[in-house]
Amino acid sequence: MKCRILHESGGRMRVRMAQRRMTMAQADRLHYYLSALPVVSKVTVSDRTMDATILYDKKNRQARENIISALSTFDYETSEVEVPEHTGRELSRTYEDKLFFLVLGRAVRSFVLPDPVNRVYNLVKAARYIGEGLRCLWRGKLEVPVLDATTISVSLLRGDYSTAGSVMFLLDAGALLEEWTHKKSVDDLAQRMYLNVDKAWVRTEAGEEVLVSVRDVKPGDHVVVRTGNVIPLDGIVESGEGSVNQASMTGESLPVRKDAGAYVYAGTVLEEGELEFRVEKALGSGRYDKIVSMIEDSEKLKSATESRAAHLADSLVPWSLGGTVLTYAITRNATRALSFLMVDFSCALKLAMPITVLSAMRECSDHHINVKGGKFLEAVAQADTIVFDKTGTLTKATPSVREVITFGGQNEPEMLRLAACLEEHFPHSIANAVVREAEKRDLEHEERHAKVEYVVAHGIASSIDGVRALIGSYHFIFEDENCEVPDTEEDRARFESLPDDCSLLYLALGGTLAAVICIEDPIRPEAVRVVDDLHAVGFSRVVMMTGDSRKTAAAVAARLGMDDFYAEVLPEDKAAFIRSEHEAGRKVVMIGDGINDSPALSEADAGIAIAAGAAIAREIADITISADDLRELVVLRRISNALMARIDGNYRRIMTFNGALIALGLMGRMPSARAALLHNVSTIYFSVDSMKNLL
Repeated sequence: MKCRILHESGGRMRVRMAQRRMTMAQADRLHYYLSALPVVSKVTVSDRTMDATILYDKKNRQARENIISALSTFDYETSEVEVPEHTGRELSRTYEDKLFFLVLGRAVRSFVLPDPVNRVYNLVKAARYIGEGLRCLWRGKLEVPVLDATTISVSLLRGDYSTAGSVMFLLDAGALLEEWTHKKSVDDLAQRMYLNVDKAWVRTEAGEEVLVSVRDVKPGDHVVVRTGNVIPLDGIVESGEGSVNQASMTGESLPVRKDAGAYVYAGTVLEEGELEFRVEKALGSGRYDKIVSMIEDSEKLKSATESRAAHLADSLVPWSLGGTVLTYAITRNATRALSFLMVDFSCALKLAMPITVLSAMRECSDHHINVKGGKFLEAVAQADTIVFDKTGTLTKATPSVREVITFGGQNEPEMLRLAACLEEHFPHSIANAVVREAEKRDLEHEERHAKVEYVVAHGIASSIDGVRALIGSYHFIFEDENCEVPDTEEDRARFESLPDDCSLLYLALGGTLAAVICIEDPIRPEAVRVVDDLHAVGFSRVVMMTGDSRKTAAAVAARLGMDDFYAEVLPEDKAAFIRSEHEAGRKVVMIGDGINDSPALSEADAGIAIAAGAAIAREIADITISADDLRELVVLRRISNALMARIDGNYRRIMTFNGALIALGLMGRMPSARAALLHNVSTIYFSVDSMKNLL
């Protein structure tokens, strides 16, 4: 692709593509192509000007040459680039055009159209606002539409068409900005959630299960879903039965039983059982729209602060109307009385607060933090206790197998092969480690087992050639299932000398221990610093909970500087701890990555899941962070704290500024038209200012 460098300075380059016009689809392809370059930190592509602004690492000497080389070889048709189905460009274009024509129309009416035509236009347009106010009164409510309708009506009755037109224009502009910001934030959030769908188990005609990308699944394919996994696509159940949590799509709080013939929805979670369903809709045929609908309709989207702002805005309307009547009764001066109508607190409160929260959610997404609702940012800001699951959360998301210790004369490669065969159906950090180790040793693990049953927080049960096969924790193997260690001196000595500095996964066949898989689970390098930083940003208690032995847990907790730790815990223990914290008057944030963390994630004021963890944890959690860096937790807390500070600041600024305008109007120092103009301009200013990044 031919292009020309228009401008260049340290770490920044602006280039223009040599073409007559650029479509939005082409702009998206170029954007994601350049964004994928390792040396590029940020890209902005304009399809209107055909320019691309590229920010890159100026310390990297090869960065500039790499970018130029990539541009020279780029082709819209042949270059490999993965573009999301929804990029947000079309949405932004729609609202850019709406705002442009709104401003253009106002300019034409003000400077081109004759006054009689302009007056007729304002009268016709005012009918909509007056109608909304009357409908509000008909419902017996004195809310913001009544105040807007009264302001416009009084201005028209006084013959002040210019003020009425200005008020309506600014109301339209404010509503458009609010709608744009809201839809952009929802769109950004939906894209993050939409892209969480990755792979699915497809049953072939030969009866084998194959793990494939969800994007490759076609209508008519048969997909198998097991306990704890997200249903990736819409379909009709062919066989099996299970309980499906549909809260994210239908709002139902209790799981729904599904069996043959039932319809299942993409994005819902199979809490228990196993289902095989026939795909009805491929990826993209409804899931994105359902996610958008879920976000917009869910009460999770509104924080308590937003609700208070909306309530306060409406509750101030009677005072504004009463102030207008009282001022006129005392002064007999219509201009002063109109100060209460032209200036009110409600518009700015109702507009700025939701925009502030949604912008904070969007900023979180820039830091790879997916927040499902404003109230969870508020909960993070108010929380004083933060609880960590250890495995896969405080430890690296990619643990590795150190060794496989066999018992009863079992073959080591065969035991690892069997473990991988069982574990691959239930992705978790430790399960992934077993599967990776089998791949590393070139051990192919064909499906030899019968139906697999996942026992939350314990392990997996199945049968191999008619022999009961179990894999999981010590508690599951020896206490729940009453398995035994082979009765030989060598096996007992080996069992008693198992390492205590790693996680142990026990494999039993026919009620006898067959192997122990030792998983190295190194602590994340940033974890110690993160615990210190969490204390610094206001958490009074940082707690670790794990199913590991007390000895292992104590060593990890001491190294990390935890305030407290709990070892050998079950899922119900984690949830019970959070309930006890609530009873003590504390607000709690919980971070986990596995199916066994789901009860605690639901119980917490804000549940945070690791993106690389189990699908059910991601779906149940209120917030998801990437698996790359725990420091995102500190960023999340800082954004939450800054959000609450900005909301408090907005309250003060809105009340002070508008109060001053009303006071000046009452004293006769400011005409009502000017007060109205300043009020509406300030409303838009507060709203636009609320869109700025918090950090």
